Amino acid sequence: MTIAFDEEGFLRDLSAWSTELAVEIAAAEGITLTEAHLEIITVVRDFYHQYQLSPAMRPLVKAVTLALGNDKGKSIYLMKLFPGSPAKLIAKIGGLPKPDNCL
Repeated sequence: MTIAFDEEGFLRDLSAWSTELAVEIAAAEGITLTEAHLEIITVVRDFYHQYQLSPAMRPLVKAVTLALGNDKGKSIYLMKLFPGSPAKLIAKIGGLPKPDNCL
């Protein structure tokens, strides 16, 4: 099966996503996925399925805080796991569309 990505590396067919594909996308971004990464990705995928959009940073932090607690719902924690632009990277690795306000 051929998996199509857009010009920025985001998955075109969201139903093609799998954990195995996430590992490959993360590796291409220089990230080795751990359970800590996957639990954040799961929260964001749940958010997407509920609201039909990939969260920008503020809603991302709030969603993670509500789902996983204050320690994990901090920008610093998310930036350690997903350096640079956490919202953008989480969406990309999670097989979701790019958040609207991410450059």
